[in-house]
Amino acid sequence: MNMINVWFRRIFADPQMVLLLLVVGLMIISAFLFAEMLAPAIAALVIAFLLDGAVEWLKKRGSTHMMAVSLVFISFMLGALVVTLTILPLLLDQIGQFFNEIPKMFNFLQRELLAFSQSFPDVVSEDQIRGWFAKLGDEVANLGPKFIEVSLSGVSSAMTTAVYAVIIPVMIFFFLKDKQDILVWGSGFLPRNRAVLEQVWSEAIQRAGDYARGKVYEIIIVGTVSFVVYQAIGINYATLLAVATGLSVIIPYIGAAAITLPVALVAFVQWGTGSDLAIAVGAYLIIQALDGNLLAPLLFSEVMNIHPNAIIIAILVFGGIWGLWGVFFAIPLATVANSILRVWRERMATLQSEEAAE
Repeated sequence: MNMINVWFRRIFADPQMVLLLLVVGLMIISAFLFAEMLAPAIAALVIAFLLDGAVEWLKKRGSTHMMAVSLVFISFMLGALVVTLTILPLLLDQIGQFFNEIPKMFNFLQRELLAFSQSFPDVVSEDQIRGWFAKLGDEVANLGPKFIEVSLSGVSSAMTTAVYAVIIPVMIFFFLKDKQDILVWGSGFLPRNRAVLEQVWSEAIQRAGDYARGKVYEIIIVGTVSFVVYQAIGINYATLLAVATGLSVIIPYIGAAAITLPVALVAFVQWGTGSDLAIAVGAYLIIQALDGNLLAPLLFSEVMNIHPNAIIIAILVFGGIWGLWGVFFAIPLATVANSILRVWRERMATLQSEEAAE
């Protein structure tokens, strides 16, 4: 109890640590209470945060702030328009086709496994296979109504989507344009003596920003290369599988393993066992190996200094709290948490040294 008492008094006797705890606590409470209603503002803030790197890059090369913001914003809107008009319709079409083909894929896979069980009954029995596919059939049957429900809810909220399509770009522009004014306004609510908080803010923003922008580049590069490779080998649903492969890099380790199954399943149903299946799976594995061993180290270098187990734990924790969005933002949030813990340890060591000197 004495040890806990000393630790408690050391923390709360330091205004810097109290301020850090208060700010972190308020941010966590706000995320739980207001995240849903402020979803458009949060989305705009995240996109503006990602685009800010390009704005700063242009400013370092002599562009004025307004000119840099305008160029980056216009480029972003043109890119979003191109994706909406070209890739998105094709992707939605292939998603619909894939859902329609799932029962046929499972029937084909069941026939192949039943044939395998007849040749090797000691490995797996027909009853086991039929039991597996009965459970899978129930899950697949539930996907249809869920997909229709999502589609209908999307139709019913078309007006909300249209409003968001206007609000989010406007907010992105003003977040980029008035970034410095917003930061000055927000810092006006904080005490002047906030060196620890500013250290955490600077390090977390730098590392999280570099990671997030690098991850966007990684998604684009991996997705584009995957599309070219899938088109070259002639696999079905090339666009859908390329997008899935690109997005798989968001979740380290887990994403790459998860997308292996649909790639292998589509190739197996299309070509059966043989060289074509081996080529498709091999091409996917080569893409993931090049990404993990060449592209990711090149993009991130020293940005991430977090143990792989800590990354997986962050994905599980934040995914459990905020679902899919928590999975997407798990690594940046882990980076922020890592910065807070590192500064916390440094501050505690400083306080202990000062006490020992006294």
